[in-house]
Amino acid sequence: MKWFWLAGVVLILDQGSKWIADSLLGPHDAIPLLPFLALRKAYNQGAAFSFLSDASGWQRWFFVGLALLVIGVLVAWLRRLPKGQWRMALALALILGGAAGNVVDRLLYGHVIDFIDLYYGVWHWPTFNIADSAITLGAVLLLLDAFMGRREEAPGRQ
Repeated sequence: MKWFWLAGVVLILDQGSKWIADSLLGPHDAIPLLPFLALRKAYNQGAAFSFLSDASGWQRWFFVGLALLVIGVLVAWLRRLPKGQWRMALALALILGGAAGNVVDRLLYGHVIDFIDLYYGVWHWPTFNIADSAITLGAVLLLLDAFMGRREEAPGRQ
């Protein structure tokens, strides 16, 4: 249960940063921060990489339902996780907070607010937000935990 605070911090940081971006950035504004990073507001009605963003509206409730299912699974998984598995708990808490952040957007606005723009020259990665970053980091940590756990359990290793 002690890892739920991290999910809450991710949720608060995500919602706060989205509120600031939505309040300060106009539809075509770009605020350069680094030679490869800018703040640029975008509304995403779809999922990752704007998947299904041009559908007729049904995708909002599909993604809300899917996110709520994932959140339920993550909460149950975190609650049952043995105490010593801190890497797994960290990963799950990050994914949980990110999923909650994006589902709040979908429920309140019908879309997710994205504002982080990574680019090189004219090439731009799809715009994303803090929730997406937490989900990605959590997924990477899950993979690392899976590989590190297997390596630690390999026969003949001390």
